[in-house]
Amino acid sequence: MIFNTQPLLENDKVILYPLQEKDFEDLYAVASDPKIWEQHPNKDRWKKDVFHTFFDGAIQSKGAFKIVDRATGNVIGSTRFYDYNQKEDHIFIGYTFYATPYWGKGINQSVKVMMLDYIFQFVSKVRFHIGENNIRSQIAISRLGAEKIAEQEVTYFGESLRLNFVYEISKQKWETYRSKKY
Repeated sequence: MIFNTQPLLENDKVILYPLQEKDFEDLYAVASDPKIWEQHPNKDRWKKDVFHTFFDGAIQSKGAFKIVDRATGNVIGSTRFYDYNQKEDHIFIGYTFYATPYWGKGINQSVKVMMLDYIFQFVSKVRFHIGENNIRSQIAISRLGAEKIAEQEVTYFGESLRLNFVYEISKQKWETYRSKKY
């Protein structure tokens, strides 16, 4: 199935704009905070040259977004769709990060709900790679109904191999979760 992996998505809190080359400096202004990367598999993404590699991978994925605070217009992070597998009918959501002032404010949940609602029009399963030590993200994704299904070594674009946990949620489980929560 052919679908757009970079639609404009928006809700009352945020707008997800397709990531463009011109967004580098605005996004790096957020990503340059080392605290953001403490639990991520690649802890040095706050360094400009390392982040540039990450950003290049985001652009090449053709599924990345800059996340903008609807109220202020400020860039507050990034996320993406990636690794669509037509045969197994699943896609990944990940490479997500937010400015620290937005942690614990429901932004991640708001973004993921919007992305899941959109992408489940086209696939039956969504998966997430989450670093083995990224407890914060493991808890957050579990709260949305995703379950750990595997452990996998992942080579991020231009970076070294890291152990990740693979979480998954099916369209059916998402619809059940959605009807109870929202």
